[in-house]
Amino acid sequence: MAETSTLPTVAPPSPLAAFWAAFKENRGAVVGLAVVLLVVLLALGADVIAPYSPTEQFRDAVRLPPAWAEGGRTGFWLGTDSLGRDQLSRLIHGARISLFIGLTVMGASFVVGVALGLACASLGTAVDVAITRLMDLIMAVPSLVLAILVVAVLGPSLTNTIVAVSLVTLPRYVRLLRASALAELQKDYVTAARVAGVGRWRLMTRTVLPNCLAPLIVQAALGVSDAILEAAALGFLGLGAQPPTAEWGTMLADAREFIRSDPWLVTLPGLAILVTVVSINLMGDGLRDALDPKMRKT
Repeated sequence: MAETSTLPTVAPPSPLAAFWAAFKENRGAVVGLAVVLLVVLLALGADVIAPYSPTEQFRDAVRLPPAWAEGGRTGFWLGTDSLGRDQLSRLIHGARISLFIGLTVMGASFVVGVALGLACASLGTAVDVAITRLMDLIMAVPSLVLAILVVAVLGPSLTNTIVAVSLVTLPRYVRLLRASALAELQKDYVTAARVAGVGRWRLMTRTVLPNCLAPLIVQAALGVSDAILEAAALGFLGLGAQPPTAEWGTMLADAREFIRSDPWLVTLPGLAILVTVVSINLMGDGLRDALDPKMRKT
């Protein structure tokens, strides 16, 4: 009898390897991830990387243009602001503040949104209607207007900015999880878990919630960029982080009176916000494609 050859079995890729293979198919997402990692590294190492303190003033170097422009100095590569503070140092430290706001808002909204969304799906019609109508009420008011109202009541500060932006972004997580959880509750595996005697709390947190996380993760990634934009808008209006805090929106507010005479003072923090937000959104698109099997290339 002829011998039968056996082909070596190839182990299937791990979930992480499969996720990365799907993620890197989107080149824009990879570029966005690289830029986001660079901004995170700058934020974490701001005390070491920044050439000066963000609040240090150089009275002999007020409103200097960037080093490559006429009148610039090599000691101040991106120039100085109206108080003689180094723009590069303030932008690097501003990355720390802006990312802190974005991540804190995302974390608070995510946790509270998951709790309220699970409550909507599991605690009956009365709780569902009450929470849903409250979220509808929050969404009925333009987000920036509501954030301004909250900060006006609580007072302008970095902490109150986080509270205000968390409130206006909360309905997205609640509605998304509620819809996903209600869809999952109709599936057979949930029915089987109920028949097996699984309690309500364990059913929602151990059985239903893990299957609802993919869209929540994408929303959380995009929520960071939204929070940065909202915080920058509040800072520009003077209701966010207060001077001398090096926050990008506050830097825009301090420089708006020089938009004609010294346009770089507005351009540089504006570009920092633009590049960071676009990069996070590109990364979020890649997460959506990688986590949704329907979006993966075969």
